[in-house]
Amino acid sequence: MSPHEAALSETKTKGSAVLDSSGTLEARLATTPAEVEAAQRLRYDIFYREMSAIPSPEMAAAGRDFDEYDPICEHLLIVDKEDGAVIATYRLMREYAAARSPTGFYTAGEFDIADLLKARAGQRILELGRSCVREDYRTGPTMQLLWRALLVYVIKHDVSIMFGCASFPGTDPKAHALELSYLHHFHRSPPGETVRALKDHYVSMDMIPKDRIDEAEALRALPPLIKGYIRSGAKIGDGAFIDHQFGTVDVFIYFPLANVHPRWITHLKKKTAAGQDG
Repeated sequence: MSPHEAALSETKTKGSAVLDSSGTLEARLATTPAEVEAAQRLRYDIFYREMSAIPSPEMAAAGRDFDEYDPICEHLLIVDKEDGAVIATYRLMREYAAARSPTGFYTAGEFDIADLLKARAGQRILELGRSCVREDYRTGPTMQLLWRALLVYVIKHDVSIMFGCASFPGTDPKAHALELSYLHHFHRSPPGETVRALKDHYVSMDMIPKDRIDEAEALRALPPLIKGYIRSGAKIGDGAFIDHQFGTVDVFIYFPLANVHPRWITHLKKKTAAGQDG
């Protein structure tokens, strides 16, 4: 059995692939190679056609975004049941999947997460990546469904922390000086849990003094996904990373599940226990 088949098999044996739903939209895990490829095509459309990522010749020929991590990850999808289109996706990598990869978690290519993994040894960890939503579905309800489905997943699997890279468009950090400085001063991870951008790629986020930052303005300027993370209790690592392939400025997002509002957890645990995935 290939790593891809093994990952899909594990998804199928962990209960219903459906996590939540809203109207015609259904959030679920991919259970077939065709569903994974649909997520990869959506990623290609957004990252390479809409944005400024640079595809490999193989990706361009296939019209899909793919790499060596895809076969060992799970893929969270939002599907519009009216036409079956995949309109949003997340790539999910658990600690057991990272153990299969020669390079571990994808995030380790941008940030030094060794101390974090050591401190969290034995706990269930989830890396978030390759998140994107089709342009005509970038609305509050879609983002809320994506977030709810993610929380249902982590509750089902007793995940302790989530982490990953979140992006600002473009490769000039100064274009996001307000937002980066705001994250640095107001939402940085506490001492002992701070993850730092890799030494040779470290870019300081401390561009504007704390007392000169308009918090409300900075929050409004954040990309929707990062804003959602911050409002839900996520913390930020130290320093940014310039991803030239994807044309982005990346920050480290760190989210202990203890930071999630207890009301959300109680509601979703009841829903999960009752088998109400829709």
